[in-house]
Amino acid sequence: MNKQRPVNLDLSKFHFPLPAITSILHRISGIIIFVGVAFLLCGLDMSLSGEEGFNQVSELLDGFLAKLIIWGILSALLYHLVAGIKHLIMDMGIGETLPGGRLAAKITLVVSIVLIVLAGVWIW
Repeated sequence: MNKQRPVNLDLSKFHFPLPAITSILHRISGIIIFVGVAFLLCGLDMSLSGEEGFNQVSELLDGFLAKLIIWGILSALLYHLVAGIKHLIMDMGIGETLPGGRLAAKITLVVSIVLIVLAGVWIW
């Protein structure tokens, strides 16, 4: 047994490269979408139950917290879409090198941020 191996790793000292961060964010955004769809389906069900339900959902969606939640779900969806397109392009053999991966990660972040800001402007 190797007694020189670390016993307690301090995870805060690890520095992940940008492509790894974008990959982790892609997975997290997928989880957020999965959970967010449940809330959206509940709202859809309530709004389709009748005029009173529709008015309740409409009034609820006018609130700050609801707009923030919708913007969060939409942001996750937009990031997940852009990162998914990046993965599809990489599946075609484009950008598989280390510099190409770094460039693709930067482009993914920039395009996602622009789309997320535009979505925020559209929601508010």
